[in-house]
Amino acid sequence: MNEFLEFEGVKVMVTYAPKLKHSYLRVDADSTISVKTPIRSQRFVYKFLEDKKVWIAKQLEKNQKNRQMEVKLQDEVLLFGEIYSIDSHESLYLRKRLSKLAPTEESKITLAYNEFYKKCAQEYLPQRVEYFAAVMGLEYKKLKFRKMKRRWGSCNSKKEITLNTQLMKVKKEFIDYVVVHELAHLVHMNHSREFHALVDFYLQNSKNLRKKLREIRLL
Repeated sequence: MNEFLEFEGVKVMVTYAPKLKHSYLRVDADSTISVKTPIRSQRFVYKFLEDKKVWIAKQLEKNQKNRQMEVKLQDEVLLFGEIYSIDSHESLYLRKRLSKLAPTEESKITLAYNEFYKKCAQEYLPQRVEYFAAVMGLEYKKLKFRKMKRRWGSCNSKKEITLNTQLMKVKKEFIDYVVVHELAHLVHMNHSREFHALVDFYLQNSKNLRKKLREIRLL
């Protein structure tokens, strides 16, 4: 059974599920707040939300920051953490692709943006990987690019590195962090203390970059 409550001026969807052993709280990317609980009591739900008040506020603030970085399709483009007009030099390739599409062809417009980011990634990321690979004295076998929903990059035991094309949306300092992070996996295929120490050695502000990067929502 579902019902809606209001907490701190925000609507909360509450699902009562008797078979659950614990109560769960979720804040989605669109700032929708959901609670699932086996305890059918509004008093309990309000107490539960009050206990999580600080965490909820942080998630809502994070979502607000992410919304500020979203763009108006066909009018703007997000590149290296900055929003550019579709008429800018940086978006020439994308502008040409969009000029061939009707405003109602949303799926094709999204595809055009994805292809734009992949093209940018193929042009920009190899030079950063080559630079840090040389600095770190490491060799990789293959570099691949694709859009991913849950991770910024990956490195497998075959020494193949895959980077998320969505990296082109974030600031260059975050891109360098991901590059060093994945290269470090050539030495440590884990997230051990030694792994983080290696990343920290080449990027002294890596802890701060890692923390901020986690707050960026993949679109």
